[in-house]
Amino acid sequence: MLNVPSQAFPAPSSQQRAASGGRSKVPLKQGRSLMDWIRMTKSGKDLTGLKGRLIEVTEEELKKHNKKADCWICIRGFVYNVSPYMEYHPGGEDELMRAAGADGTDLFDQVHRWVNYESMLKECLVGRMAVKPAVPKDYGEEKRVLNGMRLKTQVSDTLAKEGLDSPSYDWFQTDSLVTIVIYTKQKDISLDSVIVDHRDDSFRAETIIKDHSYLIHIGLSHEVEEDFTVRVAENVGKIEISLKKKENTSWKCLGVPLEKHNLLISKKDTGLYYRKCQLVSKEDVTHDTKLFGLMLPASTHLQVPVGQHVYLKVTITGTEIVKPYTPVSHSLLSEFREPVLPNNKYIYFLIKIYPAGLLTPKLDHLQIGDFVSVSGPEGNFKISKLQELEDLILVAAGTGFTPMVKILNYALSNIPSLRKLKLMFFNKTEDDIIWRCQLEKLALEDKRFDVEYILSAPTSEWNGKQGQISPALLSEFLKRSLKNSRVLLCICGPTPFTEQGTRLLYDLYFSKDEIYSFTA
Repeated sequence: MLNVPSQAFPAPSSQQRAASGGRSKVPLKQGRSLMDWIRMTKSGKDLTGLKGRLIEVTEEELKKHNKKADCWICIRGFVYNVSPYMEYHPGGEDELMRAAGADGTDLFDQVHRWVNYESMLKECLVGRMAVKPAVPKDYGEEKRVLNGMRLKTQVSDTLAKEGLDSPSYDWFQTDSLVTIVIYTKQKDISLDSVIVDHRDDSFRAETIIKDHSYLIHIGLSHEVEEDFTVRVAENVGKIEISLKKKENTSWKCLGVPLEKHNLLISKKDTGLYYRKCQLVSKEDVTHDTKLFGLMLPASTHLQVPVGQHVYLKVTITGTEIVKPYTPVSHSLLSEFREPVLPNNKYIYFLIKIYPAGLLTPKLDHLQIGDFVSVSGPEGNFKISKLQELEDLILVAAGTGFTPMVKILNYALSNIPSLRKLKLMFFNKTEDDIIWRCQLEKLALEDKRFDVEYILSAPTSEWNGKQGQISPALLSEFLKRSLKNSRVLLCICGPTPFTEQGTRLLYDLYFSKDEIYSFTA
């Protein structure tokens, strides 16, 4: 709601946006950019109207502040005076007014829960919501634990509603190892379902189970080495995480439970967790696009599923700026792909540099060895969509090509039923085409793959197709290999491109289940 990328993310038509959400950017007055807002927050002006005081806000008090000139909004228990921010909000004043004098958490989550509103609005903080006294927990409930395995938690109630078994965990040890075992009781758990971070004595293991996150979060009782191993038995959904002890001593307990330990929480309520990744490579791809290579910490296990994205976070003039990016393979061609390393320690991004932008110039000026904060994976794309496909058609514009990279690689390598994979790639000029040589070499190596370029501003020497996305261009390109072949169409680009393209795909008689919309 408060810090958006250059294009609305996800696109209003995208399946990555909640069905009930959706908003568009509005033109802002001159002097009302994000950087102007950052300057405003550093000016020393009283943006709360309370002269630096923090107060406890009751529901009755919150409801009184429901006008543009006096607008308070609650997000996750904190109340902000957003009136000074009205003219700077890319979604427009009306979007903020939808939550005026009320709890705006759900609305915020529908649009883009990833925004670091705490940083953006820290000078607008009025105080906390007054909390009604909670009923004390039953002490006996806390005792119902067997060697780290909670016999009954609120996890049970949450999963019972969805007809699923409750996850649980246990641990055991040898002289040199401590192994934490998570029993998900799900058969679709894979290595990219598990995210592990170990910092100092804090151990955090998040397991994605459908639309929920099951968290093991413990302050370990003894020190362990940085590196660890993660194994998954997919047929039973068992996860084993083995930690190396620094000292060969017997542990009496695993450690102290930390926030949200042993809980299953809806993904939209978990918040984003970041780890610092080191820049290890930066290569020119086109005149304005670069391939950034980041190395994950030795104490992190993170694999981003095909078709999903993460958020990069950097600090600019004291304010944390966040933007979504889709990781790509190091190369489209097998001879250039990164070596197989434990836990996939490298993560790559194709990023277009906008000279007048706020975030990308900062990324461009990073030196090898600098650090960038990277979130865990987000997104709704499921790899099951690719199984048993016969035709896969990718329609991309500019950096909308980035979600297609891993999809393309995965489909050609892992889908035996695939007969045809086609990429329709829209760009402004020939110089804008990302990885053109690799795409053409891949088309020569694999007869299932075809690529076609469409340019909107070509030179006179261009002999290929030109123009904008249209029914004529699409209808010629989107023919199935067989009349009733199983097909998936993925489309990604700037918001207007994605919205128009999706409408055209429906007009060409492709069904909702056959279309998946991303955004650049």
